Amino acid sequence: DIIRGKDLHLRHEPGKQHLQERLQKMFENIRKNNNNNELHNLSLDKFREYWWALNRVQVWKAITCKAKKGDIYSKTANGNTTLWNYNCGHHVKQDVPTNLDYVPQHLR
Repeated sequence: DIIRGKDLHLRHEPGKQHLQERLQKMFENIRKNNNNNELHNLSLDKFREYWWALNRVQVWKAITCKAKKGDIYSKTANGNTTLWNYNCGHHVKQDVPTNLDYVPQHLR
């Protein structure tokens, strides 16, 4: 949510402003160093969404890489709970457990 600019629960205004400024600089640098001219025409919000769609699998692998052996992530869908305990994204192809990416935070 933070990467996509959709975090609603960051109530600390100075911290939120600082984070948004840093993310804006980061994404502007990524866009500037990219040779795809079409990306330069996207708004920052659209570019962040585009970047997330391309990199969500790698982000998940990075998040889980330092997970300890017994650490578990779970998700519930249709009343069924699925547990993950794979480190470094092992056994994860394109089906990253980010099933709530596009559900508004207040509904999660």
